[in-house]
Amino acid sequence: MIEVEPDDARRVALRFAGLLSTQPTPGAARTSSATRQTAIVRSMLDELGAVQLDTISVLARSHELIAYARYGAVRRTAIEEAYWDGTSGFEYWSHAACVLPMASWPAFAFRRRHFRRKGERWHGVPTKDLEVLKATIRDLGPVTTSDVGGAKRGSEWWDWSDSKIALEWLLDIGEVAVTRRVGWRRTYDLVERVVPTALLHDDLTDEQCMAHLVRAGAGLMGIGTAGDIADVHRLPKAAVVRHAEEAGLVPVTVQGWPRAWATPDALDWLAAEGRDRHRTTLLSPFDPLVWYRDRAERLFGMRHRIEAYTPAHKRVHGYFAMPVLHRGRLVARVDPKRDRGALHARRVTLESTSRTAIEGTANALREAASWVGAERIIVDDVVPAGAATALSAAVAD
Repeated sequence: MIEVEPDDARRVALRFAGLLSTQPTPGAARTSSATRQTAIVRSMLDELGAVQLDTISVLARSHELIAYARYGAVRRTAIEEAYWDGTSGFEYWSHAACVLPMASWPAFAFRRRHFRRKGERWHGVPTKDLEVLKATIRDLGPVTTSDVGGAKRGSEWWDWSDSKIALEWLLDIGEVAVTRRVGWRRTYDLVERVVPTALLHDDLTDEQCMAHLVRAGAGLMGIGTAGDIADVHRLPKAAVVRHAEEAGLVPVTVQGWPRAWATPDALDWLAAEGRDRHRTTLLSPFDPLVWYRDRAERLFGMRHRIEAYTPAHKRVHGYFAMPVLHRGRLVARVDPKRDRGALHARRVTLESTSRTAIEGTANALREAASWVGAERIIVDDVVPAGAATALSAAVAD
């Protein structure tokens, strides 16, 4: 049994999440052409294997923040093109609603079959004539919900129209696919028109699909427990145990961790001589480095929860508190908001009041402000309050 030090497990997590050693510098991303930036983000999608989507946008949407955290000031248009060029990726249920590399289409056959057997999604059984809807798409080409009757019946976000339920059902079972968006609206097309023929098959068994996704999940973790690896694509933990050997994973021990496995690449990387090159950045709460809260706490000692759905008076760290990554540690949380040319740090919670934590937080705020075009930074509330003066001075430097 190979023993891995907790600090080395943390370094591996950063490295295989794309936040250590291999990424271009923020300056390189800023000065690269749009085409080059798109290629960088497309490569990131292939390496991560999943980029989670979410509707919340306070600094930027989460899928934009994933690229920003790794490469700095990437043009938003380049990010959009990387995800939704119609050929490189598709949207489906993985860790949650995610953009996935097109090459992974066959591995999700087990989930498409699961939905088909279930016969309904959480909105209920589709009542719209699915064949008529597919014929409409065949005739019109890619459609948004507005092209086939609108997305909602009423004002509530969850009150979907029959057309929206039907389109999402066809997406669930793999008869339509989403590879483009118009604004933030999904564009649905017949799967045979967007998924390459070589990938357009569902002949992998459920166990073969899970074996593939265990390998992919472990590749993103580098070192992980069954829960860590399973959570990437929301598999049963038992699937990791069943397929660990088949996936080439190596059993390891990490002090304070449950049973864990490492990829050979992670162990080879640890054994090689190299200098860590860290990013200082704000992280989306949906970033792969921290999206599984138990793992984030085990790696960084930060118990982080998103509070967007918590009543305002009960929030501790803020509506969309973003962890601050600095020198390989999570040193603070920032709840940001853009407003009238300013970046408001509505609440900053420092994990420590050390000079390193304060300077790292200030640097992260300055870079984020520059990326979103904010002319000034306003720090509204700091915890502990005694650090407010030092943080404001560091931001102003």
